Amino acid sequence: MLVIVNNYMCEKIIVSETYQDLYSQSINQPEQFWADAAQAISWSKPWDKVLDDSNIPYYRWFKGAKLNTCYNAVDRHVEDGIGDQTAIIYDSPVTDTKQKISFSELQQQVAKMAGAMANCGVVKGDRVVIYMPMIPQTLVGMLACARLGAIHSVVFGGFAANELATRIDDAKPKVVLSASCGIEPNRIVAYKPLLDDAIDIATHKPDHTIICQRPQLIADMTAGRDLDWQQASDAAQPHPCVEVEATDPLYILYTSGTTGQPKGVVRDNGGHAVALAWSMKHIYNVKPGEVFWAASDVGWVVGHSFICYGPLINGSTTVLFEGKPIGTPDAGTFWRVIEEYQVKSFFTAPTAFRAIKGIDPDGDFIKKYDLSCLSALYLAGERCDPATLTWAQDKLQVPVIDHWWQTETGWPVAANLLGSCPAPVKAGSPSRPVPGYEVEVVDPSGEKVATGESGMIVIKLPLPPGTLPTLWQNDQRYFDAYLSQIDGYYLTGDAGYIDEDNYLWIMNRIDDVINVAGHRLSTGRLEEALSNHPSVAEAAVIGVKDDLKGELPLGLVVLSSDCTLDHREVQKQLIKQVRDEVGPVAAFKLIAVVDKLPKTRSGKILRATMKNIANGDEYGIPATIEDASVLDSIESALHDMGYAQ
Repeated sequence: MLVIVNNYMCEKIIVSETYQDLYSQSINQPEQFWADAAQAISWSKPWDKVLDDSNIPYYRWFKGAKLNTCYNAVDRHVEDGIGDQTAIIYDSPVTDTKQKISFSELQQQVAKMAGAMANCGVVKGDRVVIYMPMIPQTLVGMLACARLGAIHSVVFGGFAANELATRIDDAKPKVVLSASCGIEPNRIVAYKPLLDDAIDIATHKPDHTIICQRPQLIADMTAGRDLDWQQASDAAQPHPCVEVEATDPLYILYTSGTTGQPKGVVRDNGGHAVALAWSMKHIYNVKPGEVFWAASDVGWVVGHSFICYGPLINGSTTVLFEGKPIGTPDAGTFWRVIEEYQVKSFFTAPTAFRAIKGIDPDGDFIKKYDLSCLSALYLAGERCDPATLTWAQDKLQVPVIDHWWQTETGWPVAANLLGSCPAPVKAGSPSRPVPGYEVEVVDPSGEKVATGESGMIVIKLPLPPGTLPTLWQNDQRYFDAYLSQIDGYYLTGDAGYIDEDNYLWIMNRIDDVINVAGHRLSTGRLEEALSNHPSVAEAAVIGVKDDLKGELPLGLVVLSSDCTLDHREVQKQLIKQVRDEVGPVAAFKLIAVVDKLPKTRSGKILRATMKNIANGDEYGIPATIEDASVLDSIESALHDMGYAQ
């Protein structure tokens, strides 16, 4: 039985021997640990060495081994006799479409698409950019690249043309896979004109594009360059799986860089497959044949790891959902999907639950569905405030597991291992480090800080399998960005602390600390205090310039739909609550009620952008923003407070 602990002052937690044994072996005997884990994967050639440390700090896993990721995700399940099992459930409330694809059907579609790309000249090591919505063809395209040994780079569908062009120039794809359009709840987004513009802007020109024509919008095609997806697939011969090195890249996933030039995170084939197979069993507690749903997008790392590859490698059924947590058609969509497809384990972002909570604070929609199939809810993407976690646990009556990882790591760094050694939940903490990750908290000089003391969160090298070995064609930038600050450690960019039970607490990004008269305050801790108020659906805190104290915290809150209090009364209560929970040192007195917070399409709140607006600094509209019009209302609210001048 998991115990939900809703405050920081917790009773001493007894660490299970199972967890301690797993973790200790992973740190003290990493080669044996990961060699054992690698038995879950089918290899065409065994490794010469589990951990290659001949070029420190550029470690590589399973040197000399050969495999094919598509074979592990699709073909071997057909060969093992479960070809009739559903591999992909496609549910699209925005198009009123539902479809189930078996492993055998998936194998046929992937092999044919691999043949179509081979007809375009794609071979092992070539790059293919995928610019597509949440449709089954997107997963088919990813797996077809893996089948050929080609390196895919998925770009979030609907990205602006110049952002797509930047990625085309960096990856230099031979082919681009795309679709005629994406479907939003209230509009159709034409992808093909954006792709055409991107190719015009880019210096590198792909040889071909292969376009999935959706009935909602038929795209114009450029003769000689553009191919119709269905026609190209029908005309192709099925292509077999191509053997690749374990250390060969599977994909490149671009993440924002501080220089404005995106960083191409590289994921290799061997370590990636091993890590995902391990995590599906030990972290998510999902067996072959069971249904797993990650409500994310294939444009983000969650979509790569736990919509596409993780569940399929595990022989599980994955849900591909084209919709929103609210508005498609209502705040009960998630619960309908869970009941209809008997989802065992569900993964989404805290921001989705905040949105649902804001519209349905009493959980009335939850009561309409039988969710007895659900064993756990996992939250990640940004820190989950205790109020949201507690609300979800109370309404769903299942363990709610906040866990922490990054695009760069590819799979969880800290999590509750529900599949092997579940532990009590501390609301606000993503639990303990996952085996393989030696996590420490240090000061700027690299010295470990005391238990419970905040500092920079780092991970001792080598990182475990499945994490980034480098950036695409840029070892130096990888070293400079992640490894240079503290010798022998990977810098996560996050700040927090480790408590006496070895639970990790992620409080904020290193650059999201507010310095109030010499006191360093965590925006995460202040947001947590705001979110504990029953009338608050979402909260964000930024630092604004102050002549006397250097900076002051300013809170922006979105109220729950059932809030009947006057805004001034809410503000008064929130100021008191923060001062009671955090202390007068926070000097918290600035608060604005807003309708929405600006977010990326993956749900991250754009705190840095709001801070620039408040301080009157120049800012650009991030390419990843979900709705740029929200910035206008934020600027207006800040202007009314005397900021954004």
